Amino acid sequence: MAYYSEWIIGRPGKALAARSGERSHFVRKMNSRRIIPLLLLVSGLVACAASRPVEPPAPQPAPPSAEQLEALYWAKLDSARMRFTEADARFMAGMIGHHAQAIAMSRLAPAHGASPAVRTLAARIINAQQDEIATMQGWLGDRRQAVPEVHIEGTTVMAHGHDHILHMPGMLTDRQMAELDRARGAEFDRLYLTYMIQHHQGAVTMVRDLFNTHGAAQDDVVFKLASDIQVDQITEIARMERMLETLSTRGGAP
Repeated sequence: MAYYSEWIIGRPGKALAARSGERSHFVRKMNSRRIIPLLLLVSGLVACAASRPVEPPAPQPAPPSAEQLEALYWAKLDSARMRFTEADARFMAGMIGHHAQAIAMSRLAPAHGASPAVRTLAARIINAQQDEIATMQGWLGDRRQAVPEVHIEGTTVMAHGHDHILHMPGMLTDRQMAELDRARGAEFDRLYLTYMIQHHQGAVTMVRDLFNTHGAAQDDVVFKLASDIQVDQITEIARMERMLETLSTRGGAP
């Protein structure tokens, strides 16, 4: 007991120092038990990582060449061209023959004594519809569709391989074409305007039938061409009706 009291009361500094030294030694011993295995683990992971072979980066694909880009462009263009319906092709083929008859009618104007106003109208119809025929033939050919071979001989329109195109709405009969061919002067003007109104109304009907067909006229060329035909011919119908009314009122040139 005395020794214990002396150790606590008489030598507090030495006792505390001794206890402090023992605790520091204990902490160092415990820390060494924890740190050494941790160091060994880390060094092992580093050694494994160092010994593992480094994989080279995956090769990047080379950019497409100009030839590849051009081939891709034409492939996409061909794919877009193939997106059409049977109604589109039928409309384009039929309108070729329809336009051909309008051209045959209009070519009669200079030699049949037509008035200047009717000649101007006839020339405009020839120019516009010849261009549209070329567009329609090109469209059909690009899509590997049969292109009608249309020939005009006087008042006769022949369409080889596409006889149905001569039976489109508004088409004149052989009798009507012959009647127009016999007319001269003011009578020619009257028949030309009357029959061309009939002819244009048939073309407008063809366009409306196309637009009313499910899935048709989605192709840009078909839609634009059909829309232009509809607008142009409705406008010309109104103009010809006014010319015909003037002709009837004055009994002479429109």
